[in-house]
Amino acid sequence: MASQGPANRGPRAYIQVMDIRLASYNLHKCQGTDRRRDPGRVIDVLNSVEADVLALQEVDHRLGNRPEALPRRMIEDNTDFEAVDLALSPASLGWHGQTLLLRKGAELLSADRLHLPGLEPRGAVLAELTLPETGPLRVVGVHLGLIRRYRLKQLRAIRAALERRAPMQTVILGDFNEWSTDRGLEPLHDLFEVHAPGRSYHASRPVAALDRLALGQGVELRDAGVVETQLSRLASDHLPVWADVALNEN
Repeated sequence: MASQGPANRGPRAYIQVMDIRLASYNLHKCQGTDRRRDPGRVIDVLNSVEADVLALQEVDHRLGNRPEALPRRMIEDNTDFEAVDLALSPASLGWHGQTLLLRKGAELLSADRLHLPGLEPRGAVLAELTLPETGPLRVVGVHLGLIRRYRLKQLRAIRAALERRAPMQTVILGDFNEWSTDRGLEPLHDLFEVHAPGRSYHASRPVAALDRLALGQGVELRDAGVVETQLSRLASDHLPVWADVALNEN
C-alpha cells in the first residue's frame, strides 16, 4: 500500500494505546535529484513524516573520517528527534552511514552495532527503547548489500544476533536493496512479516520498493505508505517510507 504522505496525526488515530509510527529514509548523503546537497530540505522531510522512530541510511560521507552529511546540530536544533550515539568517529553521525533517530521523550535502554558479512563493508544498527506510550521495543536499522547472496548472509547474521538476545518485540527497517517482490528475504520469513509500503526508488520516478520493514511477533501493521511530495522527490534519490504499528501488550 502507498499514499502521497502520512496523514496529519493530531490525536492518536487508534484507540489502542500502544500505537507508534516507524519510518525509514535513505538520505543519499543529502544529495538531491537536482544534484544539490541540501541537508536543510532533508530536515524538512524528516519533520513531515511525524515518526516516533526513524532509521536513516547514508547519513555520512564515505571518504576520510566519514564526516556528517546530515549535521547532528541541525537535528538537535530543528527537529524533535535525538540521534542514537552509534558513530565511531566524532566527525560522523552514524555507523556504516546509518543511524536511528528517536523522538524526544523516548528512553534508550541500549544501543549496539552489528557487523555484517559481505563483499563491501556493511553493518546494522540496533537500539532497544521505550516510548512514553509503549513497552520495550527493539529496532534494527539496515542498509543491505547490492548482491543478493550477500544480502541473504547479512539477514542470517542479523537473525543470529537477535537470537542471542533476550526476547523483545522487534522490527527491522531500512533499505533492503531487494528489487524482487517475492524473493531474497527468506531468512526472515518464519519470524517476521515483511512489508513494502510502496515504491520508494528512484524518487524522481519510483519503480522499486527497496525500503521495507519486517515486523516481529507482537507487532501489528496498522497502516503504511510512502512520503511522495514535491520536496521529498527533490531531497534524495529515495523517498521515505512510514508505517503505523501497534505493539501488543504482554
